[in-house]
Amino acid sequence: MDLRVISIGALAANPFWNEKGAVRTGHATCTLVRTGKHAIIVDPGLPPTIIAARLNERTGLRAEDITHVFLTTFKPETMRGVMAFEKALWWIAQDEREGVGIPLVGALQKAAADGDDELRKHLEQDVAVLRRCEAAPDRLGEGVDLFPLPGVTPGCCGLLCTTPRTTTLICGDAIPTVEHLERGQVLQSAVDVMKARESFGEAVEIADFLVPGRDNLSPSPVKRPF
Repeated sequence: MDLRVISIGALAANPFWNEKGAVRTGHATCTLVRTGKHAIIVDPGLPPTIIAARLNERTGLRAEDITHVFLTTFKPETMRGVMAFEKALWWIAQDEREGVGIPLVGALQKAAADGDDELRKHLEQDVAVLRRCEAAPDRLGEGVDLFPLPGVTPGCCGLLCTTPRTTTLICGDAIPTVEHLERGQVLQSAVDVMKARESFGEAVEIADFLVPGRDNLSPSPVKRPF
């Protein structure tokens, strides 16, 4: 297995940097997982041309070499570059798909009723992406398994990547940054803060290494160094 961070994400506002409102465009950390014949891009949060260029810079692969896309959550910050991977199969956890779908359709219907054409077009694009996303299987490839992390969103879901020596958990926004990891804190925007805290605890307990949703690969603080 090869696991490699393609681009390091960022929060629009990091509370640990005394940022009260958005000061940048938020985007998710994007990771490539290669196992067997699968090349899985997780959370392509940068625009299509940029994420395709980063992929090539970091791996030598082209966008058309990617076989699968996996979204830890259904947010603009995680899927902004998904159209770069038109030939791939798109996956999302079933709970996230269901949790997002009904509110999204409701928002689309309201935008249409209100005559807000700009918002309607934006939501139609989101609906089209969600419809194309298939429910991810429990095992995405050899050594790569779904790891539900509900709380930040109803169906937030990471990927647990296991080799004979180590385990690495791609966390999504269940653990957004190294600062959140060090302080044991979750996003205050979580839809269910209690569940988010439980998911946070499970994440740091199970994995040797963590890929936060908006930061670089980091060792779990509760694991001993090798």
